[in-house]
Amino acid sequence: MRPASWEAQSLMAKRPVKSRKQEKLGTVLLVEDDALIALAIEQALLDGGATAVTVCTTTAEALAALRESRPDGLVLDVHLADRDDGWAVAELVNSVGPNPPRIVFSTGAPQDIPPEIAELGPVLAKPYDHAELIEALKQPPRAGLLTRLKSALV
Repeated sequence: MRPASWEAQSLMAKRPVKSRKQEKLGTVLLVEDDALIALAIEQALLDGGATAVTVCTTTAEALAALRESRPDGLVLDVHLADRDDGWAVAELVNSVGPNPPRIVFSTGAPQDIPPEIAELGPVLAKPYDHAELIEALKQPPRAGLLTRLKSALV
């Protein structure tokens, strides 16, 4: 008869082991008003190395969450039920203080994002592979509008 611990060790040995060097995404604020899409993205972010994901369904919720904490990454659906200019959140985040979060736009209508706003982060057209989102969030944050304007004046 095998010891009980042998079975547990055997089961543990069969599980895929995540690399210890997996790059962490840090905390992510996900602004998405479609519940099914939000759940899928949230799980993909956690699986991809996010330490925590805060899901907001409206611009007002996103702004309230941003007043409470500063995320490392921001995944932003630009067409929300409460507003059609969700990119304003990205513009605001990038203009307040140093060390802006990494921003990724998630949208079904990428052509609706003003070009100067689209420069703040990658634009992923829905539907997209979640691996693309994880890779986009691993990139360093892009310079905000004010930073780009200041450097253009110098």
